[in-house]
Amino acid sequence: MDLSDTPGDAEFRARLREWLGKVLPTLPPPPPPDDWPGRRAHDLGWQRTLYDAGYADVHWEASPATRMIFLEETERAGAPYVGANFVGLLHAGPTIAAEGTAAQRERWLPPILRGEEVWCQGFSEPGAGSDLASLRTRAWRDGDDYVVSGSKIWTSHAEVADWCELLVRTDPAAPKHRGITWLALRMDAPGVTVRPLRTLAGSAEFAEVFLDEVRVPAAHRVGAENDGWRVTMVTLSFERGTAFVGEVVACRRVLGELAREARRNGRWDDPALRRRLGLLDAEFRALWRLTQWNVSAAATGGVPGPGGSVFKLRYSHARQELYDAAAEVLGDDALDLDRPWVLDRLSSLAYTIAAGTSQIQRTIVAERILGLPRGR
Repeated sequence: MDLSDTPGDAEFRARLREWLGKVLPTLPPPPPPDDWPGRRAHDLGWQRTLYDAGYADVHWEASPATRMIFLEETERAGAPYVGANFVGLLHAGPTIAAEGTAAQRERWLPPILRGEEVWCQGFSEPGAGSDLASLRTRAWRDGDDYVVSGSKIWTSHAEVADWCELLVRTDPAAPKHRGITWLALRMDAPGVTVRPLRTLAGSAEFAEVFLDEVRVPAAHRVGAENDGWRVTMVTLSFERGTAFVGEVVACRRVLGELAREARRNGRWDDPALRRRLGLLDAEFRALWRLTQWNVSAAATGGVPGPGGSVFKLRYSHARQELYDAAAEVLGDDALDLDRPWVLDRLSSLAYTIAAGTSQIQRTIVAERILGLPRGR
């Protein structure tokens, strides 16, 4: 397969690189990590800048080659990441585009692309663990509304979100995978309480969300009632198959920085460290090729397939190995929270849990790709 740029791709790359060179020096500096209202404004401002320049829909409408070039060039230039907009842009938006009605697509997709509304993800629950389908947040129909009560945890960016992609149980008598419904919840609805959670790294990008008889219009249901598990699999396919694309590019950049730091501080003389960094380079090159395959599959079929679980499984561990190698490069400085990569090492510990644990990914790979029998 020829993976070099076509003349059209090369023209797009050059035009994007020139635009980034002009616009990035004009951007305001990012706010402190814990200033989430400030980060929301900063991240949505960047999204609006992309929208005005014609680059906002690159995650949805562009060809795989265009998307990859966009991610490579923005990461190379040090452009802002999607940040607080990631659930809307990379999870909820693609799900609504694939499963929503025409009216839902018209209502929710343009504000995401214009950088006007932030989404959060209300999937996980305190008592569900990695078994998402055992969720207990209850919703019952009352006229034109659903009435929702329960709680969610690890809800990304809930304190600055306008909307939540929410999973609820609408038929408690049905088998657990068949009684779930996917709703879009307004975060300012009466009965919604958000309580931020502080992570090991000191940040508070997650929150608990408590729902006390919150009314959600039935028109905000995406997919059919009790068909939410299938819709959720669409969301998770995007989350595992394509949402981490930019992070692979970032990891490859970090690997180069580690090699330069090791040469600077003398640790490059250790052959075991050089071998470790070389293996990581091969790992992330392979993950980049798998990423290209997943993005191409999504562009062809609309939704990434189970190959996203292969990527998610290996990427989660490769990221942890990358930042373990960073600690080896830093030596004693690996305990200094002000040094580069130290906080990233702490946050990398969550990657084997977020977006489905590694154990869940292994089960998906075994059953859906290898065709092994389901466990009893």
